[in-house]
Amino acid sequence: MIATSRKRILATIAATGAAALVLVGCGNAPEAGENGSKEGSDNSDFLACAVSDEGSWNDKSFNQVSMLGLTEAEKGLGIEINDAESKSEEDYTPNLEAMVAKGCDITFAVGFKIVEQINAAATENPDSNFVIIDSEAEGHDNLKGMTWETTQSAFLAGYLSAAYSESKVIGTYGGMNIPAVTDFMVGFANGAKYYEEETGTKVTVLGWDADKQDGDFVGDFENGTAAKSISEGQIEAGADVIMPVAGGLFGATSEAIKESGKDIVMIGVDLDIAKNSPQYADQILTSVEKQINVSIYDVIESAKDGSFSSDGYVGTLENDGTRLSPFYEFEDKIDASIIEKLDELKKKIIAGEVETR
Repeated sequence: MIATSRKRILATIAATGAAALVLVGCGNAPEAGENGSKEGSDNSDFLACAVSDEGSWNDKSFNQVSMLGLTEAEKGLGIEINDAESKSEEDYTPNLEAMVAKGCDITFAVGFKIVEQINAAATENPDSNFVIIDSEAEGHDNLKGMTWETTQSAFLAGYLSAAYSESKVIGTYGGMNIPAVTDFMVGFANGAKYYEEETGTKVTVLGWDADKQDGDFVGDFENGTAAKSISEGQIEAGADVIMPVAGGLFGATSEAIKESGKDIVMIGVDLDIAKNSPQYADQILTSVEKQINVSIYDVIESAKDGSFSSDGYVGTLENDGTRLSPFYEFEDKIDASIIEKLDELKKKIIAGEVETR
């Protein structure tokens, strides 16, 4: 059972003994504080914590950008941070217990896979605040759900991809068939079809079937061989723009592109891939960002000020929770009229004049 202590003074008194007993009963968790906890320093009495899913803090995806939110809050708000990196699903509960034992004022669980465990933590620790990334939350005053309407920015990416494509064949694939993934794919396909309707130019979207609500999926976020095979198949079918929605598996798509010898680009997801993984910058047309770091910063600031709310957060184009990354190396390769059109579409989506789902 997760310990109920929250206050730092109790954690200081009991951290070594109590936390050790808790973790022995539930299995060993990875080391906490891997990203530079400053617990015990004098600069703040607010401790924000996070537990990753098994993708790790360096997954080039939502775990990494979530940790960025904590480190930015550490610098900008003068808070302390702590973390626990999960190596497998069996680590979720003991890692949450480790954060409770540390006396965290707010703990973020990154990813829908931790929903069951974070709900248990919220039930057993009513005086602590928790946040689940990429999932809605109901029934707990101390648990906040955070989701992102990525169909909106993915719609812009789909329109851009259709306009940029020479073959007018574009592709996408996902890690798993879950809303956090398929929202990207839905928006991407709908944006491309919007371009088709507006211009009368036929656009083929590989990897997503709107009627069946199904498409090309790896089955997880680790199988690079499967991701590369899907990418190769879409390249063979003529795709010259591909959007992988599968965490760090875009690296496998990059390999497939290089081996094809063709002029093909990718759309990144979750964070600004060209900026954060510059080795891929020459292949990244843009990225569909979840501004998870910005959203986390705002939630921490509210909690620090004593105004934490369990009301769900939805990141949109309007609140800058989701956006397209800059075009960087491709700025001069995109027609100015298309850039103007993207800005116009963004305004229409925000105004509710264009439906992205």
